[in-house]
Amino acid sequence: MGCYIPAERVTNDYFESVNGLTPDWIEQRTGIKSRSKCAPDENVNTMGIKAVEDALKHLPYDIKDVDLIVAAHYCVYDTVGTVAHIVQQQFGINGAKSVYVSSACSSFINGLEVVEGYFAMGKAKKALIICPEHNTYYSNPADQKSGHLWGDAAVAFFLSNEKVAESDIKVIDIYTEGLGDIGKGPGGVMLRPKEDGITMPDGRDVFIHACRYMIHALNKSLDNAGLKREEISKYITHQANKRIVAQVAHQLDLGMDSFYNNIEELGNTGSASAPLVLVQNYDKIEKGEKVALMVFGGGYSCGCFIIEK
Repeated sequence: MGCYIPAERVTNDYFESVNGLTPDWIEQRTGIKSRSKCAPDENVNTMGIKAVEDALKHLPYDIKDVDLIVAAHYCVYDTVGTVAHIVQQQFGINGAKSVYVSSACSSFINGLEVVEGYFAMGKAKKALIICPEHNTYYSNPADQKSGHLWGDAAVAFFLSNEKVAESDIKVIDIYTEGLGDIGKGPGGVMLRPKEDGITMPDGRDVFIHACRYMIHALNKSLDNAGLKREEISKYITHQANKRIVAQVAHQLDLGMDSFYNNIEELGNTGSASAPLVLVQNYDKIEKGEKVALMVFGGGYSCGCFIIEK
């Protein structure tokens, strides 16, 4: 696993003169104190490449052994030459299948499921999934509803259909579900580049369904794996709002110390957020511990995957 986080931080103070929201107001309602922002010469492609380079430091085989590259995210720099193809070119991964999958903030888990499918069909053995999000490219800071939420980051995971090294993490289960027929559905969060960029017309609807369906996805994944909640050591949710994390913790009858988070510093980094938290906290996880990652995406969609170190 590897990641890339831009160096720049935009603190809550910035928004008071832009959209009239005070630093305390933002922090109390979102848990965000600052958010990451790409430099002018950065984009999803450059972040994706840097995340792959970071992951390569720990890769026990040649990157050219990869036979499947999946770009899984919703922010794009080019809808034709995707991050998957850019990375294939950058690292000379000849002959690999290269695809792009998007399901809003659950894109990464949907990407994992695509990899799982290729492995099950025998069409790939070693995969690379890249998830970069450049939210600030599309967001409008003056938007009082969601302009203060967004951050930028990227993650890259190498996966194989069999154990390669003792340090490998095992993916125990992957579950996803489309929820376009629930609540506001496709109208809850939108990204229309030529119109008003990334917006969240009804944050309350998103909040309600995110809390409900991340737990729904968790329960489905636990059932699939034959596990009980007590067997999960730590939880990671999509980093959309710290109040959502708190509500999920409450519904699971857990304390906030059972959850890893990064939203305070980085804001909402989209579909990269949950796997990014995993990368950042990898060293804190003990051998044999299981961690569940739950996500909810605009559109709507949900997902969960469970790993064992």
